[in-house]
Amino acid sequence: MKGFKISLAWQILIALALGIVVGAILHNQPENREWLVVNILKPAGDIFIHLIKMIVVPIVISTLIVGIAGVGDSKKLGRIGVKTILYFEVITTVAIVIGITLANVFQPGSGIDMSTLATVDISKYEATTAEVESGPHSLVTTILGLIPQNIFAAIAKGEMLPIIFFSVLFGMGLSALPKAQRDPLVNVFGSVSATMFRVTNMIMRYAPVGVFALISVTVATFGFASLVPLAKLVILVYAAILFFAFVVLGIVARICQLRVTTLMRILKDELILAYSTASSETVLPRIMEKMEAYGAPKAITSFVVPTGYSFNLDGSTLYQSIAAIFIAQLYGIELSLGQEIILVLTLMVTSKGIAGVPGVSFVVLLATLGSVGIPLEGLAFIAGVDRILDMARTALNVVGNALAVLVIAHWEKQFDRDQQQAYERQMKPLSDSAS
Repeated sequence: MKGFKISLAWQILIALALGIVVGAILHNQPENREWLVVNILKPAGDIFIHLIKMIVVPIVISTLIVGIAGVGDSKKLGRIGVKTILYFEVITTVAIVIGITLANVFQPGSGIDMSTLATVDISKYEATTAEVESGPHSLVTTILGLIPQNIFAAIAKGEMLPIIFFSVLFGMGLSALPKAQRDPLVNVFGSVSATMFRVTNMIMRYAPVGVFALISVTVATFGFASLVPLAKLVILVYAAILFFAFVVLGIVARICQLRVTTLMRILKDELILAYSTASSETVLPRIMEKMEAYGAPKAITSFVVPTGYSFNLDGSTLYQSIAAIFIAQLYGIELSLGQEIILVLTLMVTSKGIAGVPGVSFVVLLATLGSVGIPLEGLAFIAGVDRILDMARTALNVVGNALAVLVIAHWEKQFDRDQQQAYERQMKPLSDSAS
């Protein structure tokens, strides 16, 4: 068939299906599984994640500096920052409250015989939590963590919030320079940004291989048997995520005269990729590119998306609240209203303060459960299905962050409706031809 081309979304879906099949076969062949996972599949998946991590920091720095320098008004920038953080705090708090409410109503942890559950080693998360909690975990330490003592050390470690803080300050300083000094450097960073987006497109060609390898490793390691005793938890988390995406974010979108279903169609490739890899990083550059093309200004897109990567984890906070109540129910612990309020307040702080660390959702839960007397050992029972849950919550994080860009642009009256309509008209022929 002349001119036939499989889209990235279909390539990833095919890779996902093949990965599940290969992983299921390997799970029942322990003699071949270990060698193939260690020597072929895991390295192939890690290559993709490393490639993405390689490009995220240069893209964030260059796009933020160009966007902030383009604003040129520190008051306007401050207003955008305050609105962004306010929106993130409101929407993630709603996610926590919905998660706790659904867990209380549907009781996913009640009636489960703990002796039937397999446990997974969570010592690596406990070690990370110990590092995080070595100092007082509060709003003050969170704010101090935003300010890098050494920007090059922050870049080397990939610490997103300090990088954002430095890039914003650098962009503001650059915008204050005379035109003759400012423009050459803005052009350099603009070229870096454009180049890195081209590099992103090159890396995306490897995405199906990375997805195949990552999902194969997951299924080969855990199989499907681990899902059966915890099916109620998995179903509730997926139902909660769908409810939040279509109802809560749907209402937010309608208030801004947008449709969340249209946004999902725009981001279908990114949603499939994020779901398959369980990593928001894999799609961060492409979300920025698409939201700017959809009508959001560069200054808002380049600030909101990277900041949301650490502050606006709708799916993660929704899952964490359900998981906390699930573990309490597993142990037969009745939480009072006061304890649940403490749980909400603690999650509000911990989910922001330690964003970006490995296994962030588990680390947040370990740092939170103790505040209301829930045994930390309970996390070992759900670690086996965490990857399945992580895939869904990552996809919701992507939708939430993309919508946040459009909300802030609408709030600032900077959303380009003409560009939005032109983009949607361009989508229609593609969807018609696909059908």
